[in-house]
Amino acid sequence: MIACKSSMWIFMDLKTVNLPYPCPYDGGVWRIRVELPDAYPYKSPSIGFVNKIYHPNVDEMSGSVCLDVINQTWSPMFDLVNIFEVFLPQLLLYPNPSDPLNGEAAALMMKDRTAYEQRVKEYCEKYAKPEDVGAAQEEKSSDEELSEDDYASSDDAIAGQADL
Repeated sequence: MIACKSSMWIFMDLKTVNLPYPCPYDGGVWRIRVELPDAYPYKSPSIGFVNKIYHPNVDEMSGSVCLDVINQTWSPMFDLVNIFEVFLPQLLLYPNPSDPLNGEAAALMMKDRTAYEQRVKEYCEKYAKPEDVGAAQEEKSSDEELSEDDYASSDDAIAGQADL
């Protein structure tokens, strides 16, 4: 864990998120940013994708996630395991285009589902390969940069690769 201003950066060794096949995100690998507020678990964490993902409920530039259970209905009974094993897989499988952070993705999804899924696959191929997860970390600004000495595990923290 890294102290970062008033929040913490957590990189967990969660290598896979199991999604039913077929899924447009198959083969994608993303680094997930988790910021825990001082009042955690009573206040919800902030969740974001570090490398790009094409999704109606994810801001393309910041990676911020719009997820009701995190933003509105958070409970101290939830934990990070819930986020990675339930909430994020559900978000990938069932996007909510009526409450978008990426209006273009939401509009495309509602207008032409096939074209939307093709764009998702293009983003997976371009930004969500295992080697891209390491590159996304290198692009962080120097004040946010992590080194191997900064946290106990040297394993790469991969939060999602669909198993077939």
